[in-house]
Amino acid sequence: MTETTIPAKPPINWVTTILFSATFLAAITLVPWWGFTHGFSAAAWIWCFVLLAANGFSITAGYHRLWAHRAYEAHWSVRFVFMIFGAMALQNSILIWATDHRRHHRFVDQNDGDPYSARRGFWFSHIGWMLRYWKTGRKDFSNGRDLQQDPLVMFQHRFYLPLVLATNIGLPLLLGWLAGDLWGVFLLAGVLRLVLNHHFTFFINSLAHIWGTQPYNDNNTARDNPVLAFLTYGEGYHNFHHFFDRDYRNAVRWWQWDPTKWLIRSLAWLGLASKLQRVPDVAIERARLAMQFKRAQAALEQRRDGPQITDLEAVRERLSREYEAFQATLAEWSKLREEWVEGTRQRLVQRWEEASFHTHVREIVYRLRMQRRRMRLLTAQLV
Repeated sequence: MTETTIPAKPPINWVTTILFSATFLAAITLVPWWGFTHGFSAAAWIWCFVLLAANGFSITAGYHRLWAHRAYEAHWSVRFVFMIFGAMALQNSILIWATDHRRHHRFVDQNDGDPYSARRGFWFSHIGWMLRYWKTGRKDFSNGRDLQQDPLVMFQHRFYLPLVLATNIGLPLLLGWLAGDLWGVFLLAGVLRLVLNHHFTFFINSLAHIWGTQPYNDNNTARDNPVLAFLTYGEGYHNFHHFFDRDYRNAVRWWQWDPTKWLIRSLAWLGLASKLQRVPDVAIERARLAMQFKRAQAALEQRRDGPQITDLEAVRERLSREYEAFQATLAEWSKLREEWVEGTRQRLVQRWEEASFHTHVREIVYRLRMQRRRMRLLTAQLV
């Protein structure tokens, strides 16, 4: 089967079809009807947003970055909270969600391997992949041996249905009873919260592979999108994530919205998280510059058959010099890293040598960033 092959439609999964249809219809009919006829209390709105955030962070910081990618380690109490509210998010158990996601990364955009391949269209990658018994959706836990050794993961997997019912029906009703607004809290914190959480998460599988930019890599459909990042607690910087999937961050610029990163960092500060995986700044700048060179070269190729600019040869020369400087900087980084590893192995690195290493690394990162700015100006001349 090729990447563009779309197999015949398999049988409908009536459980998920009825679930998604019923909750969505209730959210767009019962919720506004109750609001107009009875109104919602402040407690109903507060619990709606509190539980929406609890579910969202349990998926992003828990299911995704902790369990699917092992981007950090967390205390059992943190994992317990993520396990409970992750079940409430009703996106399947940790074991199923994380193993599906690992297959998505391994076979991204391949229609015969990626469970929610974006090349099969928006509807399929958003929700359609869960509405039928597709071959790519068959459960395969062979890539989740580590998950099967986690007692909390397996507890949730075995008792998933009771946890789902207790948290999605029992908890909202209890909170509504305590607040004196039984059905108001249930409709907002139960129904509307569930639907919003579902589709915000599903946007990462669909829109984040269609709408946005590709500053790090264009070998797959993943894109960075700040709008989606706002809705998904930072998950919208998807192009970065697909290229550096072991990094606990999705957004690396100080101004980019990634509250999941801030949560994990805060947990580490409190001693509840450790071993946060972080890609070196040099690797990030290298990826961004490589994409700029690729696009500049493509623009030069287009100029061969299109309208000419007067200083095309001068631009070509500058591009060549910039590329040589880029390669020289990367060679310098490789040599520096090898020397550091060798020095560490021999236990000869002193404090001043370590400081010298980090200073040298900062200089390399600075040069790469300055070159990236020059490349932006150079590429602009070709557009």
